[in-house]
Amino acid sequence: MSGAAAPGAHTPDPSWVGADERAALEELAVALVGEAGALIRDERPDGLGVAHTKSTELDVVTEMDTRAEALLRERLAAVRPDDGVLGEEDGLTGGTSGLSWVVDPIDGTVNYLYDLPAYAVSVAVVVGDPTTPGAWAPVAGAVVNPRTDEVFHAHLGGGARLTSRGVSRPLAVATQPTLDGALLATGFSYDRQVRRLQSAVVADLLPRVRDIRRMGAAALDLCHVAAGRVDGYWERGTAPWDVAAGLVVLGEAGGVASGAEAGSPASTELVVAANPALQPVLRAEIARLTSGDRD
Repeated sequence: MSGAAAPGAHTPDPSWVGADERAALEELAVALVGEAGALIRDERPDGLGVAHTKSTELDVVTEMDTRAEALLRERLAAVRPDDGVLGEEDGLTGGTSGLSWVVDPIDGTVNYLYDLPAYAVSVAVVVGDPTTPGAWAPVAGAVVNPRTDEVFHAHLGGGARLTSRGVSRPLAVATQPTLDGALLATGFSYDRQVRRLQSAVVADLLPRVRDIRRMGAAALDLCHVAAGRVDGYWERGTAPWDVAAGLVVLGEAGGVASGAEAGSPASTELVVAANPALQPVLRAEIARLTSGDRD
């Protein structure tokens, strides 16, 4: 995702996808994250090593990323051959149906490398162009934390749910309206210079909110907002596969997400998520604190 929508880009209307199909897409997303989640959890190598680096020495890709995405693509090719697929590892494969799957085989790769139990598989299906901010809209999605056996899932118009060990319950965002009592989550870039800028935002906010958490997986952060476990979340540098499933879960749980400007799409530049009362307050504050960074 780039920082702003491309000229002429507009959010597509997903209403042409019928209610029954949306529910079926959600069910498929749940099945996909379950299978890929079991793979990365159960076959995680002992003494896991780094296959190669991404943009900096702090961002790593493991063999399991590649295996998990290959599994997801194989399953989708078998049951949804006309859909596109956008994955973190292998990029975009076009389709003809008007639907595209946006998949993150391991969100929270560093947590996975260190065996911290806060990583996820994220799978969403969207309409429009998932590579352009504001030009796509999620229809259904699921996020699994394989270590806690929690699956967050939703489809448009169907509400959001958390299913764990056979028990399912609806999700709803918290109602905290102000920053002073808010528990917030955020994430940091793997680029050290960007981190320096982000740390200044945290230093400014920390004395003025309840507390701040940095858990290391954007998809789970969005789902934690949806579940009311944190009141709000912001992050700079997310990609579509980091947020697509979490955004539909958040929206169906009553939450709101945007970029730096009111009504702007969540993008690499910024995503801010919270309940409808807190979100504009948090968005405006983050936008104020980061305005110089975007100049």
